[in-house]
Amino acid sequence: MALFGLGNKKIEKTLNKVRPTVVRTQNVAHELAKVAKFYNVKVDLLDFTILGVQSYTRFNTKEKEGEWSEVDNAALHTVDESHLLDAYFEIKQTYEIEIFSKTTTSGNTFCDNFITSVGANATKCKIYLSVKENSEVKFFPRFEVEFENTLQKKKVRAGILINIFDEMVGEMVSKLSADLKVNGKIIFPTTQTYLIAQGYEPTPTRHDALIFHYEKKEELNEHTKVDYASRGFIQSVKEGEVLIEYVKPKAGKAGRNCRGEYIKPEEPKILNEVTFNVDTTIKIVETPDSIEYIALQNGYIAFEDNTYTVKKEMDVSEVSFKTTGSIRSGLDSDVSMNVQERDAIKDAVGKGMVVEVSEIDIDGNVGSHAKVIANKVKVGGQTHKTAYIEAQDVDINIHKGSTKGKKIHITRLEHGYIDGEDVVVLQALGGTIKGKEVKIDICGSHVKVVASDIIEIKRMQGSENSFIIDPLLQDELQTNLQTNKEKIKKLEKEIARLEKNIEDYMQQVKDGRGAFLEIKRRLTHYKQKGIKLPNSFVKKYKQFQEIQEKLKMYKKNRKDTKEELSHWISKISSFQGTILQARVINRDRWVGYNEIKFRLIDPPMELVYRPAEGSEDKIFGLVEVDDGEFVIQPMKEEE
Repeated sequence: MALFGLGNKKIEKTLNKVRPTVVRTQNVAHELAKVAKFYNVKVDLLDFTILGVQSYTRFNTKEKEGEWSEVDNAALHTVDESHLLDAYFEIKQTYEIEIFSKTTTSGNTFCDNFITSVGANATKCKIYLSVKENSEVKFFPRFEVEFENTLQKKKVRAGILINIFDEMVGEMVSKLSADLKVNGKIIFPTTQTYLIAQGYEPTPTRHDALIFHYEKKEELNEHTKVDYASRGFIQSVKEGEVLIEYVKPKAGKAGRNCRGEYIKPEEPKILNEVTFNVDTTIKIVETPDSIEYIALQNGYIAFEDNTYTVKKEMDVSEVSFKTTGSIRSGLDSDVSMNVQERDAIKDAVGKGMVVEVSEIDIDGNVGSHAKVIANKVKVGGQTHKTAYIEAQDVDINIHKGSTKGKKIHITRLEHGYIDGEDVVVLQALGGTIKGKEVKIDICGSHVKVVASDIIEIKRMQGSENSFIIDPLLQDELQTNLQTNKEKIKKLEKEIARLEKNIEDYMQQVKDGRGAFLEIKRRLTHYKQKGIKLPNSFVKKYKQFQEIQEKLKMYKKNRKDTKEELSHWISKISSFQGTILQARVINRDRWVGYNEIKFRLIDPPMELVYRPAEGSEDKIFGLVEVDDGEFVIQPMKEEE
């Protein structure tokens, strides 16, 4: 540490006071620390003044370093950008400063309540002044000079060059000064940040990368339940989707930070060059920055013989936790799957597995708690009682579980559950069937069938069956009916309220009619005689007119509300739909105890008919024998 004005004489230590010390240095923070150590005081208790600044530049060559030459500080802002971004160009500053103890008397400087700090981004190319929340500064004539001096001191203490990269400071200080002159004081209710220096930010080097976009990874958090059965056995893709992207390497650009340091860009690394091929199901699109591999069709991506392809069909021996895990490609993926396990004692779709594809053909069984969802499902074996199948088109050999769809075909139902529209069951041995039209070739015992249009049995071999016609079979209709009833209830309450208001106002009209006619007679008389009308008479006359108008309005509202109520009540019967055209048909003789039921909405009731054992009546329908009175009767074939 060079000490000026003291010669070789030792610096004299004082108990609590630091003797003013002048030094020349390129590292102000380092010198402050040395003086603090020498005097055994905290560095925070020291302050300094910048007495002078010398700036130097030089150009080096590959062979040797150049000579430093001093540059006028006023000319630093004009240093050419090409020089600053030249790797062989250097710049430095030397500061002459006087170090001394901070004053302990508060209120002597403008910055007592103006708390600021200097920070920088990671590259030190942007330097910011942060003004702490609740700071305040009052106007005084030398604000601009003192504030700029404070900024200079904070920057050199942080190792930041001054008189360069800071063209924006002048405007910022001027704005604050103008505000102070107008308002006398500035209070900062929140932390404020100002840019006070900006060098040349380097452009980062881009290394090459190979991104497999098709590997869709679900974001997990602490609350996410991990499904270990879903291991992404196949990755479904959509037409036009970017499957793989090769990011080309690109050299970065150099920069220079506010410390004057040259920032050399890293050399790009090439570690992920493409070595695979693609077939005609994937197109290659090259841009200046990348190469994209894009799917030309829906399906799933496969990698065979070092070649990527998009396939639509897949054959697997089984779907199980050990082999594939759950498979979810989506209903719109166009993926068709064939599960080939046919062993009757094994499951083709194993316990707890979930399969979601466009189409699936399962040669064998569907295990317990398994779920299969597709547009089209075929099961050649049997479904476990806890298995669930859902599709537009369902075809199952032996069904013990639950299935939902539109067109459903079951070879043998064994106490399973069916919810569809057009349902065909070749043999029903117990279970529940719901559908718009349900047809059963052979009906055993303990079968419950609910349909909205037709139930047809070709051969009746059992008993204890229930055949129900329900026009509200669909969930949507049930919801609509409930909404309808709620509207009716609301309208009935509104009519009751209007009736009460009408009754009250009619009584007021009745009670005040005599007085009203007398006032009307007097007002007519006064008007004919040209006498000014008394205000009390006019006021009472208008009040009675208002009562009559409100009564008229309430009556109109009642009429409109009743019409709306009639509309919604009439819609109730529409929910019954074509129940009079619905039929329960048994092409065979009736065996044992069976029930036919029709569920009415208007009036709300359930009618029951029990065909006699041995009866050969084949077709049953609902007949209205009187207004609002219905019975179930055997019908003729032509009906």
